[in-house]
Amino acid sequence: MNDAFVCAEMLIGSWEAKLRAELPQTPIFDAHVHLGNDVDGMAGTYEELTTLCERYGIERCFVFPLDEPDSHPAFRKPNDRTLAYAEQSQGRLIPFVRLNLDESPLEETRRCLDLGARGIKLHPRSQGFRVNDARLEPIVALAAERGVPVLIHGGRGLPPIADHLAHLIERYPFAQLIVAHAGIADLGALARALGGRAGAYFDTSAWSPIDLLDFYRHVAPEQILYASDFPYGQQPSSLLIAIRTARFAGLNEGDLRMILWGNADRISRHEPPLVPSAPHGSPTFTQSMTMARIHQYLSMAIPLLWTRQQDTVGVLGLALNACNEVDTHPSDQQQISELLTCARELWRTLPELAREPDHVRVSRLTFRLVHLADILAVTSGV
Repeated sequence: MNDAFVCAEMLIGSWEAKLRAELPQTPIFDAHVHLGNDVDGMAGTYEELTTLCERYGIERCFVFPLDEPDSHPAFRKPNDRTLAYAEQSQGRLIPFVRLNLDESPLEETRRCLDLGARGIKLHPRSQGFRVNDARLEPIVALAAERGVPVLIHGGRGLPPIADHLAHLIERYPFAQLIVAHAGIADLGALARALGGRAGAYFDTSAWSPIDLLDFYRHVAPEQILYASDFPYGQQPSSLLIAIRTARFAGLNEGDLRMILWGNADRISRHEPPLVPSAPHGSPTFTQSMTMARIHQYLSMAIPLLWTRQQDTVGVLGLALNACNEVDTHPSDQQQISELLTCARELWRTLPELAREPDHVRVSRLTFRLVHLADILAVTSGV
C-alpha cells in the first residue's frame, strides 16, 4: 500500500503544476466551503483548508458548517465555530449561518448576522424540508433586508425545486440566491426559471464534467460562481473540472475571471449584480469513441468507491484497456492510464485497512485519481 500511496501523492502533485499552467491570471474565490465534522463521517479542518488556499491561490471563501453531530439546537455551536474560524482567518473566510427550519431559524439568523455572518446556508435534503416550505419566506425576506445572499443545496436527493425558488425570487426581488452544485437536481427548469435574472447565481461544485458542460450552455457567466464543496471537493480536480469544462463550452478568459473571482467578490462587497449576458456552449457533445468508453467505465467506478465496494466488475481494467486503443489524443490517454494504474493499486488495498481514518484517506485519494482521469477523458483536447 505504501508504494501505491506514494505514487498517488506524486501524481496529484504533478497535476498541481499542470493546473497552474491552465489557470487564468486572477485571484480565486471559493463560494462553497464547509468546516467541521459531518454526521456522514466527512471532516474538514481549518488547517487543511488554509493550506489548500495558500497552495492554490484561493484568497477568499464563503464558509459554513457541515451537518454536525452537535447541530442541535439551531446549529448554534457549529455556527459559533464558523464565526470563530472566520475571525481567525483575518478576512479569508466569509461566514454563513446554517439553519434548521425546525429550530428558531429567524432568531439564529439574526444572532449570527449581528455577530458578523454575511450569508445564509440552507440544506433541504440534510435538514428534511421542502423548498416550498412557508418558513423559508421570512428567511429570504430577512436576507433581502440585510443584503446577504442565501445559498441553497441544489444537488442530489431533491425533488424539482425550480418553480418554488422562482417564486421566492419574484416575491423578494432584492434577495440574492446561490443555487449550489450547478443546480443539477433540476438543472433545465432552474435555468429557465432563474437564467438571465441578475442576483440569481449557481455554483460549480459538481463532480460530473458532463453536468458542467450542460450547465454552462444554460447559465450566463455573470451568474456562475466557482466552488469546490470542500472537504467533499478536493484540489486540483475541483479547479480543473471547472476551468476545462468552461473552456470546452467556449467561455473566454474574461468569463473565467468573473467565475473564479469577480462574481463572488461583488456579492461579498454588497455591490449590485451584473446584467447577465447570453450563455455559452452547445446542446450537443462530441467525443471520440475511445474517450467515451473510458468515461463510461469511470462513471461506473465512482459510485462503487463512494459506497465502499470493490471493483468486482473490473471497470478500471476496462478503462485501462481502452487507453491502449488508437485515438486522436494519445498524450491524454497516457496520463489517464498513469492515473488509473495507480488508482487500481490503491483500490485493491482498501480491504486490508483496519483503521477507519486510513480507509477514508486511501479511498478519497483513489477517488481523486479516478476523478482526474474522468475530467481528462471528457475534456480531452482542451
